[in-house]
Amino acid sequence: MINVNLELTDHCNLRCGMCSQSLRDEAHGAPHQFMDWDTWVALLKGLEGLDDEVHLCPHWLGEPTLHPRFEDFVEYAFAVNGPGRLFAEFKLHTNAVIFDEARSLRLLRLANAPHVPPDCFQSIHFSIDAFSQASYLAVKGSDKREKVYRNVKRFLELRAELGVNRPSAHIAFVVQEHNASEAGLFLAHWGELLSSLGSEFDLTWDWPNARRDAIYFRPLNSGDQSQADRLHAQVCRELGLVDAAAGERLRAAGSF
Repeated sequence: MINVNLELTDHCNLRCGMCSQSLRDEAHGAPHQFMDWDTWVALLKGLEGLDDEVHLCPHWLGEPTLHPRFEDFVEYAFAVNGPGRLFAEFKLHTNAVIFDEARSLRLLRLANAPHVPPDCFQSIHFSIDAFSQASYLAVKGSDKREKVYRNVKRFLELRAELGVNRPSAHIAFVVQEHNASEAGLFLAHWGELLSSLGSEFDLTWDWPNARRDAIYFRPLNSGDQSQADRLHAQVCRELGLVDAAAGERLRAAGSF
């Protein structure tokens, strides 16, 4: 299996302190830009005939939903994929700032369309990383907390109303100095919402299983990695995700 990230754009609408996007104006040493249609078509065609199973994600450093033709790009990928000839699984990473009801509904219908294999559109990773408005501003560099919480909540409600469970929702929290004290509040908020909607979900301290909803807490990648790992482990112990013997560095096999 190989993971293929095809970056639709390196533009971003947040300035997260844990992301290199916040540190420079040019993510790849060149002005920010959007992928053009012909490049997307050619890249997808290049996946045909690979010996390994492909897991596709239209993201790297930028926010993919900023692309002016985001839905067109994603819908085309599934149209040409057919029964899985180009990629077996698809996942989306987003900060959910521009993820309104119409976008949620369109993606939910696509994920569950007759021409899409049942387990192909696996998951949406919602990078939220904060509970209060103050910590959201400190971590994400923006005051979009209320909008993001509303958008993700509505996505989950629409999925329940449609009676579908794809794509699964991964609600992410990167543990760091500005948000560590709110990890319990974050867990309680999203756990109560998922439970109220009938979702069975995982709680984890590393990358979650793509086939289930999850609330997960990741360590910050930092210049002082030992300190970041200790803080992450401390928070996970306080949340009951690991026991006291788990150590000061929590990483699953193959994680980073």
